Amino acid sequence: MKIISTDKAPAAIGPYSQAIIAGDTLYASGQIPINPATGNVEAVGIKDQAKQAIENVGAILKAADTDFEHVVKTTCFLADIADFAAFNEVYAGYFTGKPARSCVAVKDLPKGVLCEVEVIAYLK
Repeated sequence: MKIISTDKAPAAIGPYSQAIIAGDTLYASGQIPINPATGNVEAVGIKDQAKQAIENVGAILKAADTDFEHVVKTTCFLADIADFAAFNEVYAGYFTGKPARSCVAVKDLPKGVLCEVEVIAYLK
């Protein structure tokens, strides 16, 4: 196994890695909308938070030398299922290959954010 770490995505806020490569597969930890340059949640509203969370996913994919087109599965967590349509608008712009997905509403997310996105991807 190989640990993937990049300063272009938020540092892990617990005892875990940003991502792990096992064989030819990348397993990325959930990304929340933290600006990696400041370590703060700056985005307001579901669309801006979704964009930042997915951009963080993209930075991890790039650090592993893969990309959004190689994502085979996503798991998306929303603080409010009423944000589903707005979240999808942003999501669709990145995950154009339409990977398998689960999207659920949860009671709370770290730092009070509105969304979190994790991915599984194969390597190029």
